[in-house]
Amino acid sequence: MKRLLFAGLFVAMMMFPSLRGMSQDSALSTNIADYAMLGTMNISYSRSAARHWSLEAGAKYNPFSFNKGDAEKQMQNRQFVISAGLRYWPWHVFSGWWFAAKAQFQEYNQGGMLSRETSEGDRFGGVLGAGYTYMLRKHLNLEFGLGMWAGYDSFSTYDCPVCGVTIDSGKKFFLLPSELVMALTYVF
Repeated sequence: MKRLLFAGLFVAMMMFPSLRGMSQDSALSTNIADYAMLGTMNISYSRSAARHWSLEAGAKYNPFSFNKGDAEKQMQNRQFVISAGLRYWPWHVFSGWWFAAKAQFQEYNQGGMLSRETSEGDRFGGVLGAGYTYMLRKHLNLEFGLGMWAGYDSFSTYDCPVCGVTIDSGKKFFLLPSELVMALTYVF
């Protein structure tokens, strides 16, 4: 049910009409850094709302487990993430420096990478980020940025990726790095 609600929010943001009238300033991007994190697929759609503002919606998905079934070697960064927010561009949308704020939901199962402990749960919170967009060509940009997010986490922690022995569970507030952005963006 949660996935349907957030998928509906994502589709609504993608179809949101431009607030500038007939101008169709849009961008579609993918974050290369996410693919390096155990194959997390991602896409983000942005739409210009004014000279200095753009609206954006994004999704990430990673269904992969590596060395599945081997308690000593299994690792995963499985997740479903959806976000919606806005960016402020001091110079002009889709070029130069930017500052971002968005709401984000994550359903996750992570573990086996640095230690045998595995955690799973749901996170919801707000993200603040900043970065720079370099225009490579008329329709192609390269983005760099960092983001941090804070919010509420409902979680369970297990002793290993396959054993199922619960060592902790509960609800807590969190402050985490949200993302490292190194994205290719197609502007249309």
